[in-house]
Amino acid sequence: MRKNFGVKTYVYPQPVFIIGSYDENGVPNAMNAAWGGISESNEISICVSENHKTTENILKKKAFTVSMADAAHVVECDYVGIVSGNDTPDKLEKAGLHTKKAEFVDAPIIEELPLTIECKLKSYEEETCRLVGEIINVSADERILDAEGKIDPAKLQPIVYDPVNHAYLKLGEKVGNAFSDGKQIM
Repeated sequence: MRKNFGVKTYVYPQPVFIIGSYDENGVPNAMNAAWGGISESNEISICVSENHKTTENILKKKAFTVSMADAAHVVECDYVGIVSGNDTPDKLEKAGLHTKKAEFVDAPIIEELPLTIECKLKSYEEETCRLVGEIINVSADERILDAEGKIDPAKLQPIVYDPVNHAYLKLGEKVGNAFSDGKQIM
């Protein structure tokens, strides 16, 4: 037996992205967005409406960063999503977050968030709110790397958004091996 919910945004997991941008005066801003993901091997797509300060900044600067929200910074990451940069231009400072300029694009990296994707604006569709960025670089703080220099999800502790219960969940344990376990059926 199944229960029908109709048209809903019930997709799991929904990564919690923190999108960073600079305004025309170089003031950093960030917002929380959950509707997005990788859309090509060098491309990320995120649904962001045009009324956000972040969207305005990105359209002017043609660059942005996307950081993965993590379990250690749930409060700060939620705050930048519920407070508008249009009303609170110093919201990163109020959240206790610090930024530095990204190495490859004109956008801020939030130092507390250990995984960041640097992007150039590829396109923005006002009607669908689809923001597309070309991935220029991915950087990770060494504190989330394993002994082989790879990103360790257990150290990163990324969070995802639960749209049904309006909650943040920490990603769990490894349950299989991609491109491998299915070979058992062959």
